[in-house]
Amino acid sequence: MTALARSIFKSILLILNILIFNNILAQTVPQNIGEKRGANDTLIVSRDTVSVKKDSIVPKEQLDDVVKTKAEYKSSSSISNKQTFLSKKAQIIYQDMQIDADYIRIDWDTGKIYARGEQDKNGKITTPAVATQGGKKYEYNEVIYNYKTRQAIAFNARTEENEGVVVAERTKKYNDSVFFMRKAIFTTDEYFLKKKDSLPDYHMSAPNIKLIKGKNNSQLVTGPIQMYIEQVPTPLIMPFAILPFSDKRSAGILIPSFGERQDVGFFLNGLGYYQPIGDHFDLKILSDLYTKGSWNIKPELNYLKKYRYNGNFAADYGYTVRGIKGLDDYSKTKTFRIAWRHSQDSKANPYFTFNASVDIVSSKFYNNTVNNNYIFNGNVLNTTQTSRINVTKRFLNLPITISASAGYNQNFKTGLTDIRLPDMTIAVNQFYLFKPKTGVRTGLLENINVNTGFALSNYVTTTEDEIFKQQMWKDMKTGAKNSISISTNTTVAKYFTFTLSANADNVLTTKILDKSYNPLTNLVEDNYTNKVAGFSTFSTSASLQTVLYGQKNFSKNSPIVAVRHMVTPSVSFNYSPDFGASSWGYYRNYSNARGEMTAYSIFDNGIYGAPTTGLVQSVGFNIVNNLEMKVRSKSDSTGIKKVKIFESLNISGGYNFAAEKYKWSVFSVNAQSSFFNNKLNVNSSLTIEPYQILFDDYSTTGIRTENFGHFSLQGFNLQLSYPMSEAIFGKKEDLAKVYKKKGEIRNENYYFDDDNYSHYSPTWTLNVNANYAYTKGLSKLGTKVATVGLDGSIKLTPYWNINGSTNYDVVNKTLAYTRLGFARDQRSFTITFNWVPFGQYKVYDFFIGIKANILKDAVKYKERSFTQPNSSF
Repeated sequence: MTALARSIFKSILLILNILIFNNILAQTVPQNIGEKRGANDTLIVSRDTVSVKKDSIVPKEQLDDVVKTKAEYKSSSSISNKQTFLSKKAQIIYQDMQIDADYIRIDWDTGKIYARGEQDKNGKITTPAVATQGGKKYEYNEVIYNYKTRQAIAFNARTEENEGVVVAERTKKYNDSVFFMRKAIFTTDEYFLKKKDSLPDYHMSAPNIKLIKGKNNSQLVTGPIQMYIEQVPTPLIMPFAILPFSDKRSAGILIPSFGERQDVGFFLNGLGYYQPIGDHFDLKILSDLYTKGSWNIKPELNYLKKYRYNGNFAADYGYTVRGIKGLDDYSKTKTFRIAWRHSQDSKANPYFTFNASVDIVSSKFYNNTVNNNYIFNGNVLNTTQTSRINVTKRFLNLPITISASAGYNQNFKTGLTDIRLPDMTIAVNQFYLFKPKTGVRTGLLENINVNTGFALSNYVTTTEDEIFKQQMWKDMKTGAKNSISISTNTTVAKYFTFTLSANADNVLTTKILDKSYNPLTNLVEDNYTNKVAGFSTFSTSASLQTVLYGQKNFSKNSPIVAVRHMVTPSVSFNYSPDFGASSWGYYRNYSNARGEMTAYSIFDNGIYGAPTTGLVQSVGFNIVNNLEMKVRSKSDSTGIKKVKIFESLNISGGYNFAAEKYKWSVFSVNAQSSFFNNKLNVNSSLTIEPYQILFDDYSTTGIRTENFGHFSLQGFNLQLSYPMSEAIFGKKEDLAKVYKKKGEIRNENYYFDDDNYSHYSPTWTLNVNANYAYTKGLSKLGTKVATVGLDGSIKLTPYWNINGSTNYDVVNKTLAYTRLGFARDQRSFTITFNWVPFGQYKVYDFFIGIKANILKDAVKYKERSFTQPNSSF
C-alpha cells in the first residue's frame, strides 16, 4: 500500500510539473527567496552623489547604441574610474533594455550596470527594481547587467508570464536564448500574481532550471521539482523534466484521478497525453490502470472548424479483471466502445445539414467498465444505447425535403441490436389544393391540404456476434413506403370545428413470412422467403370539437376571487376496413399444436409492420379539462394570484360498432398540475377496465368477460417533483448591511461581526422526486413500484461544495444507486472527491485540477464530477 500510494503521488507530481512549466517562456522558478548572494556576485558600491537633476546622453564610442540615463540625483567619479551613479527614480535605456530602480551604478570600462530597488532603514528592499526588455517586465531586488555582452545576474527576480508568476533567488542570463535559474518557484495563484497576497496557495519548486529559447519554440530543463500546497511540501516529486514550449497550443501529460474500487482495486483513472495537431485537431490518449490487472485505453480526437462544424472521435478498449485467477469468482472480460459526435454549424449551409451521434459499445461494456466516469455519470444504468447519422437536403426552388439516416439501437437486456442502414425519406411540403389567390382560406374546400412522401428502409435485428457478417445481410429486410394524407376543417354553427381526414399507405417489401408448426420440436417456426410483395391500407376519420367555459365569482370578503373551468370536448368517427379478410390476401392460416387453424400475416415482423385486422367503425371521445382559480395575495403587485388546480385533465375512450365483442375500449385518464408557485409538479395517469374480470379459486390470472359496467382499476401512475433552495425560506439576508467589516485576501467572501466571527450565507438546491406505479391487467394481485429520489448540492462556504443523489425503493426498502461528491476550491486549483458508497460499483475517486488558462492545453483541466455530462466528450 505504501509503495503504491508513493507511486501514485509521484505520477501525479510528474504531470503537475510538466503542466506548470509548460507555459514559462523565459522565466525561472526559485524556492526560498532570500537576501543573500554569493561573494562572486557581490558589488561594493560607493554612494557619493551630487545633487544634479537633468537627463544625459553618453556619446556612442565602442557601443552598439546610445546609452540614455536619467535620475533625480546623478554624479560621476574621476575620469580614470569612468563610473556614473544614479539615485532616486533612476533610469537607464540601452537598445531594447530599460532599467528603473532606486539606485544604479554604471561602470563604463567593464560595461556593467548595477541596479537596486528602494530600501528601508534596515536595508530591506521595499520597492523592487524593474527591467523591461522586448515588451516584458521583470522585477528584481538587485541586478547586474553587462550591456556589452548582454549577460546578467539577477537576485530575487519576479516575472509574470500570462496567468503565472516565476520568482527565482538567482538568475543568470548568458545570452538572449539561454537562462540559468537557482531556487525558483512558479505559481498561477491569482492573488499572488496581483500582489493581493504575499504567499501563493500553491507553488512548484525546483533548485535548478535551464531555459533555452528558440525562434519558434523554447525548451525548459529542470532538475528535481516538488509541489507545495499552502507552503507545505507534498510527496508530488519528479526527478527531472524536459518540456517544450510554444506560443501555440502545447502538448503535455494529463493528470489522472486516483482512488479505489471494490471489485477491481486501486487505480489511476485518466492518465494520458495531449497533443495538438495543426489548427483544427487535437489528440488525447488516456488510460485507466488498476492494481488487480484491469486496464483500459481511450484515444480521443477532437476537431473544430469555426462557423462550419465540430466533433470528435473517441474509443475505449480494455479488459476488466475480477477475482483471483484459478478461483471460481475469476473473470476477464473484454470491453470496447466506439463513439463519434459531429455537429454542423447552423449558419454553415441552411440547405444541407449533416449530424452524427454514434455510440457503439460491447453488450457488457457498462456492466464491466473500468472508466469510472461512466459510474459517476450514471451511464452504468443504461439498458439501451442509440446511434444515429442524419443527412438532410433542402432546395431553394423545390417544395421537397430529402432525408437519409442510419440507426443502430442496442438492447443490453435482450442482447439484440436493431440496425437501419439506411433509411431515406422524400417529403413533399404541405400544400393546399384549392388555396385562394388572395384572402383567408374558408370552408372545407379551400382548407383541403395534402401531405405526402416516400420512404425507403433497410432493417435487421441481429446479435453482436453477427454484425456485418453474412447472416446479418441475409436476414436484412428491405422495403419502401408511400404515404399520403388529406385533411380539411371548417367552422360549424360558429362554435364548433369540424375536421375531415383520410390516410393511405402503400408498402413494398422483399420478404414474406411463412409460419408452420414443427411436431418434432413442438415449436412454431418462422421462415422468410425472398419475394417482392406489397399491401395497401387506408383509413378515414371525422371529428367535431368545441370549447366550453364556466366561471364562478365569489364575494369581496372571500379569499377566493373566482374559479374558472374550461372544457374542450371532442368526438370522432373512425373507419378502416378489415385487412385480415381473405379477399385482401394479406393473412394466411397454419395448424397449431392442437390442430387449430391460426391466422397470421405474411408481413408480420416486417420492416413496416403488418396490416391491421378487424373492421373499425368506432366513435371516440376525448374531454380536456382546465381548472384554475384566482385568490387574493398580498405578495402579488396586482393583489390577485392565479392558481392552477388542473393544467390538464383528459378523459378518453371509444366504442367500436363493428367489433364482435369488447366494443368498449379501455378508458384513460391523464392529469397534470403544479402547486406552490409552480414548484411542485404532479403528473398522473390511470386506466380503467369497463368489463368484468373473473378469477377462479386456483388461478391468479383472470378472464375478461363481456359483462360491461364492472369498472376496475388496471393501472395507475403518479409522479411528483419538487425543486427546493434556500430561497423558499424567504429573502436572503444582506450580510453587507448587517456586518460592516469584510474579510481580506483569503477571507474576502466573508463578513465579520464585532467579535471577529465570520458569517456567510450558504446556498443549496435539493430536487425531490417520487414515483408510484401500480399495474394489474388480468393479474389478481398486480405489481407495485414506489421510489423516492433526492438530487442536490450545498455550498457550505465559498470554497466548499457537496453534491449527490440517491434513490430509495419504498417497496423493497432498499437504497438504490447513490452518489456523493465533494469539491474544494483552493483558488488556483480544485480538489474533487467522488464516492459511490455501496452497490456493484462501490468506488471513490480523488482528483486535483489546476484552473489557470495558461496550463489548460497541457493539463486539459476540467472538474471531474458525476454532475457533469459524459466526461469522454
